[in-house]
Amino acid sequence: MTLFKIAFRNIFRNSRRSFLTVLAIAVGAIAILLFGGFITTIFRGVETTTVQRLGHLAIYKKGYFSFGTGNPSAYGIPKHEDVLALVGQDPMLKPMINVATTSLSIFGIAGNFAAEKSRTFIGAGVVPSDRDRMRAWDPYGFRLPSKTNLADDDKEGGIIGVGLARTLGLCAALAIKDCEKEAETTETGTVAEEAKEFQLLVEDEKTAAGGESADPRPRVDLLAATASGAPNVVTLRLRTAINQGVKELDDAFIGMHVELAQRLVYGRGERRVTGIVLQLHRSSDLKPARTRLESLFAERGLDLEVRDFMELQPQYGQVIELFGSIFTFLSIIMGTIVLFTVVNTMSMSVMERVNEIGTVRALGVRRAGVRRQFVAEGWLLGTIGATIGVVLAVVIAEIVNKSGLTWTPPTNAEPVPLYVLLRGAPKLMLWTWVGLIVMATFAAFIPAMRAARMIIVDALRHV
Repeated sequence: MTLFKIAFRNIFRNSRRSFLTVLAIAVGAIAILLFGGFITTIFRGVETTTVQRLGHLAIYKKGYFSFGTGNPSAYGIPKHEDVLALVGQDPMLKPMINVATTSLSIFGIAGNFAAEKSRTFIGAGVVPSDRDRMRAWDPYGFRLPSKTNLADDDKEGGIIGVGLARTLGLCAALAIKDCEKEAETTETGTVAEEAKEFQLLVEDEKTAAGGESADPRPRVDLLAATASGAPNVVTLRLRTAINQGVKELDDAFIGMHVELAQRLVYGRGERRVTGIVLQLHRSSDLKPARTRLESLFAERGLDLEVRDFMELQPQYGQVIELFGSIFTFLSIIMGTIVLFTVVNTMSMSVMERVNEIGTVRALGVRRAGVRRQFVAEGWLLGTIGATIGVVLAVVIAEIVNKSGLTWTPPTNAEPVPLYVLLRGAPKLMLWTWVGLIVMATFAAFIPAMRAARMIIVDALRHV
């Protein structure tokens, strides 16, 4: 205890220098913690949006993940209702699962013949109520938008990306703001012939369905190849246009009820789905749930494979790696600043106290005692600075969290609240606090060794 009392008095013999050293350590702690809290927000935000959209795990027919994008209908899961029941009723999986639902991926051509426009599209058939429950998954309290804008009882309705709506000339019909109008062009040759053929298929579909529907909503006609290879057409009534956040997806996306998607892809044949999506209550259950699914399918001899959301969305891992590298780089810079600041402070202290060092050595204090004294002073500087930094970082984080600031992440179409999550990251605060103290103590050890090696006679006659 005496050691630390003397150390405490010594570090404030030059209060200005000690204050600046403590301030440098505190600023380092604040920078590391605020950026670390922001990165924690990004990690959890990306996890939340990804799991809301894709679930934790997806079940596919073997080969779909590698080759299914070329022809999704060829990899439809037969008797998917039985598979869904098998998974949902398993005693080990049932407590883990929040939502178990189906999805159907489709590709084709979307046409708005009122404006004589058509374009290829990427479609997803979903069960709207299940997807709404998935979008309500919010373990970290971000309160993100949680509706698909689809309905179970509206099997003909769907949504469209803003970019695709613009391409198809649906801006006015869907009341899209700030929507550019395409310059008039003359359609000729092969494109015009294909459009005519598409329109003839649409007319045939209308005739087979008993004429034009009375639904007043904007419509697009969807053309796709069925599982048997024959062309098929259905009409989709648009509920709204939603920006998908990524331009490539926004320019091609159409969402619809899974039954309409099945009618387009499978016609009157067996209705299948390309994926069974599982959303868990907790992300920590992902590994045991995947292991159980794989063993369950192996036991039953089912030709199915399981993929997690990190495989389905490689960008998730890239974001984690990118910001993790940035955080490591920033931490190294802050640690280096603390190191050299404390080394400089303690070196100046040693130079000012040469006669004192010689005196205590002459009185019988061993070299280890001198070394301990200066190391204790560095430890105190680090402890005071790191503690002040942690406290200020928490206060600043709370101010930011309650300020109502927003930002738009790279994959989002709408701004989200800006949070700096420190209360939910105790390990980050603990390791930052410990790391800075260790760094300051190590920095003090360097001049402490020099002080301990001084020759007593030379130290006593130092001027």
